[in-house]
Amino acid sequence: MPAHFFNDSSTGSPPAETLSIGRRLRRALFGEPRSLADHSLFHKLSLIPFLAWVGLGADGLSSSAYGPDEAFRTLGQHTYLAVGLAFVMASTVSIISLAYSHIIERFPHGGGGYLVASQLLGPRVGVVSGAALVVDYILTITVSIAAAGDALFSFLPLPWHMWKLPVEVFLIAWLVAVNIRGVRESVLMLAPIFLVFIATHVVLIAGGIAFHAADLPALAESVSDGFQGGLATLGAGGMFLLLIHAFSLGGGTYTGIEAVSNGIPIMREPRVQTAKRTMLYMGSSLAFTATGLLIGYLLWKITPAEGMTMNAVLANAFARHLPFGEVFVVLVLVSEGALLVVAAQAGFIDGPRVLANMAVDSWMPHRFSALSDRLTTQNGIVLMGAASLAALLYTLGDVRQIVVMYSINVFLTFSLSLGGMATYHLRTRDREELWVRRTALFTAGFVLCATILAFTIMEKFFEGGWITVLVTGSVVFLSFLIRRHYHAAAAQIAKLPDEPEKINHLSLLPVGEIDPREPTAAVLVASYGKLGIRTVRSIFKEFPGHYKNMVFLAVGVVDSGAFKGGGNALESLRAAAEETGKKYVGLANRHGVPAAYRVGMGIDVAEEAEKLCLNLAREFSHVTFFSGKLVFERERWYHRFLHNETAFAVQRRLQWAGQTMVILPVVVER
Repeated sequence: MPAHFFNDSSTGSPPAETLSIGRRLRRALFGEPRSLADHSLFHKLSLIPFLAWVGLGADGLSSSAYGPDEAFRTLGQHTYLAVGLAFVMASTVSIISLAYSHIIERFPHGGGGYLVASQLLGPRVGVVSGAALVVDYILTITVSIAAAGDALFSFLPLPWHMWKLPVEVFLIAWLVAVNIRGVRESVLMLAPIFLVFIATHVVLIAGGIAFHAADLPALAESVSDGFQGGLATLGAGGMFLLLIHAFSLGGGTYTGIEAVSNGIPIMREPRVQTAKRTMLYMGSSLAFTATGLLIGYLLWKITPAEGMTMNAVLANAFARHLPFGEVFVVLVLVSEGALLVVAAQAGFIDGPRVLANMAVDSWMPHRFSALSDRLTTQNGIVLMGAASLAALLYTLGDVRQIVVMYSINVFLTFSLSLGGMATYHLRTRDREELWVRRTALFTAGFVLCATILAFTIMEKFFEGGWITVLVTGSVVFLSFLIRRHYHAAAAQIAKLPDEPEKINHLSLLPVGEIDPREPTAAVLVASYGKLGIRTVRSIFKEFPGHYKNMVFLAVGVVDSGAFKGGGNALESLRAAAEETGKKYVGLANRHGVPAAYRVGMGIDVAEEAEKLCLNLAREFSHVTFFSGKLVFERERWYHRFLHNETAFAVQRRLQWAGQTMVILPVVVER
């Protein structure tokens, strides 16, 4: 007989007046839930190139607040090398940006360094890149907020600096709340700040160079004299090493470029073109700003000052020659600080996305791929915020220490991604016309990034480098343990003995229609497999002949893996849930029991299952709900975190509603 089909696709939210005070407060803070039934949802949430430049490109552009600063300080008295350093910086930004534009073409669905390394170098290398990215994005938030505090307090009296760390803590907490509301809303709120930064820094750089235009011949002569003096005192090798040293320790300048390739799923169609245009915007603006600031330091003979960033010193020197100069300085530093807060967005946008991708592959707990009612990976956002806050408190907001920790992870990921792409083009040279050019590009990028990585680790290992090596290594080790556990659990389920199917003699007769007045067993099922089959057969075994009907409730879970695929992925998810229901109906029919199935779609399994159950309870007079639960023979403390407690969560909800639910255990050895 054909399977009965019940569909409950309602994803609307209950009226505000029926909600508790806590849930009303949550809605006021984080916004109304989003509806999966809204066919324009993906268009509404996606970002055009400009907004992507604001939300993701700000991470790269804002690094000009601390990258050139650190590089210039490293030169010491040999500031004449700033010209060569500016050229090398601009070249490096161009090479990495162009390389990542090709990565976007090769991986049009996003994934960044984790996906690149996983597919091109293998999953074991991929998890190293993914772990480095997770730590990288945590430190993106930390260094951005710490640098924002430095910029904002640069024009304030030194006694006020005692409030810098509390302000930075508040900013991280605020960004957690903003990002839970949704990516597009957070970017729209911060776009004006981005524009003010661009305007003020163009004036600062272009105006600063123009003001000293007449001094350029003298500057050229000074640089030449300094170069000759450097040859005499340091030698060619010593000057080269100093330049490479400053270049490497200014590696924070190049961070953030990868954020665009990670963020492709949130971009407006056509996504590849949008991402490549965003990359062009970011690379061009970063090269101009970073090199312009270095030349500005050199022209204005800037030296470090207590309680001020190098950019603050430069702005003050330039503003002395302007009307309303003090106002201009405030605008420069406030916009710089605010842009750094915007840059922290990259950590909250892409960090949870990397966690979700790793969770889908079982390197991270599966709950990190779950979406909230705002369609954000809320668990990931909260984790990123908490971890970045811990890093901020540990370093007391010391930007120079955080940048060291940050750069190591960034360039580990860069090196693996660019090395993987170089290897890929070598392997596919028989099928590509441009393989020589692209292999050369990725090889050059790999050499640059690996050089920065090696110098940073060697020079700064005891100044914070060891911490990030330890933390990243621990995340990699933990990822392998998590994946091992999931694979072992799946293997144990697969080893469950196949019980011979005991067919009821009534199954030889036509199965009748469902009678809602008869006792009904409603079974929550996730997929058609041994766990669900054993649950159904346990019902027949423990309650022989009692239940005259069976209804199977299947929930299509919209996690980050399904959501990023858009509407087609959601339809495929629904079709898969329906197919699961049909298979279980066939199983019940073979036991001579009339059966039906019902499908729901949602981002919270427990909430959607509760709705399906309560709707069913209104239609059937005598219904008992059942669910299978994987039970480990030796329960460990981490099992509750790695395996969701959906069955117990639904049971609690139904008990409050006055319904009966029975959880049938399926025991495995591990």
